[in-house]
Amino acid sequence: MAGIGFRLRELTKADTWSGLLLAYGFSGVIGSGPWVLSIVGILLIGILNTENFATPYYVGQFQISVTYLMAGSLILTSPLQLMISRFIADRLYEKQDKQVLPNLTGAIFLVITVSGTLAGLCLVYLFTGPVLYGLLMLSGLVVLSTIWIVVIVLSGLKAYAEILLAFLVGYGITVLGAMQLGEYGLEGLLSGFVLGHSILLFMLVAVVFRSYSSEKLIAFDFLRRSQVFPSLAITGLLYNLAIWADKFIFWFNPQTSVAIVAPLRGSPIYDLPIFLAYLSIIPGMAVFLLRMETDFVEQYRKFYAAINEGSPLKQILQIYEEMIVTIRRGFTEIFKVQGMTIVILLAVGDQLLDWVGISPFYRVLLNIDLVAVGVQVLLLAVLNILFYFDYRKDALYLCLLCAASNIGFTLLSQYLGPAFYGYGFALSVVLTTLVGMAIVSKRLNRLVYETFMLR
Repeated sequence: MAGIGFRLRELTKADTWSGLLLAYGFSGVIGSGPWVLSIVGILLIGILNTENFATPYYVGQFQISVTYLMAGSLILTSPLQLMISRFIADRLYEKQDKQVLPNLTGAIFLVITVSGTLAGLCLVYLFTGPVLYGLLMLSGLVVLSTIWIVVIVLSGLKAYAEILLAFLVGYGITVLGAMQLGEYGLEGLLSGFVLGHSILLFMLVAVVFRSYSSEKLIAFDFLRRSQVFPSLAITGLLYNLAIWADKFIFWFNPQTSVAIVAPLRGSPIYDLPIFLAYLSIIPGMAVFLLRMETDFVEQYRKFYAAINEGSPLKQILQIYEEMIVTIRRGFTEIFKVQGMTIVILLAVGDQLLDWVGISPFYRVLLNIDLVAVGVQVLLLAVLNILFYFDYRKDALYLCLLCAASNIGFTLLSQYLGPAFYGYGFALSVVLTTLVGMAIVSKRLNRLVYETFMLR
């Protein structure tokens, strides 16, 4: 996201409160992306429709349906996300911008085909509900899966105003559409969700087509053997499995879940606090975008430009030290901002739960989840650094550790009882982040040696 980050950082140079607020506000919204914004939309739809209509039953069905759509689309597209990111980054580095658009079109075609086929098979063999509900779920999965791929290309653009407008319009229509159609029950709520996200997808694709040009409409160069990085595909899959593993365990344990919409199950005791906690990462993601994706990338480029241009060793080492300072400052600022956000939310936890209509009995679990998702922002920063320096195996092992530990700790927490719910995910993220920071520290200490002696 450095492309957007450089443009947003210009707002901070005005040295005014308005410029600073705009920069961090835009960064928070764009950095958080559709996942977190969808959680906002789901909560708003739930609150507004529960107040305006006597349909809390349908609202619960809607929320779990969208949650499964989010999980399914993220996991389904995860192997392709990092692969297409690497492919586009390499083409832009080689100044081959005309390859971006046709390969994005190819990736979209692949995602639509695979997600549509899998969703169709699930509808035929698993779903027993109304046909309209099944078709809306199929459409939602295809649209969301496509959005995740398009957002990858948008992260390299500087058109932050157009992207922000697309998010605002798309999610505004999602909420308004669900409110207007809520009287038609579950299908009405889902129709508003699919409509809003379809418009969001259309607007995002329009931004991409205005930003890139090409003589070809579609290409599949990203699938060539020389361009395929299996480690990236596995890493992407493991990361998303790690994030969702604890949720699936709670969903499919009959003791911690209930049937919502056949065959979908939900865990009211676990789902609401964790998704509410994810809203707290918006400030941390703003810092992540402006510091770890912008300031760090600037020093990163200077470091390797100095090496490629044959600069004196003294100058290279000086840039290296500046890069290390930038990385440390990025971690420190994320820790400060996210930590402050967590402290504030811990202090107003009861009022927050009351505002969204959640029982105060969820307070302890919410507190645990707030810490967990806050640490997850640091984990993203760790993975970001490893990917930039092409330490793909380290990133893969970290995601494997996160997935395995989340499964193990979550199963243990269920065995120990309700007092330990949430600790599985939290311990997993904390353990992975600490190990990741140790790996990054070791790699950075050996960076100059490895750059000159091993490559």
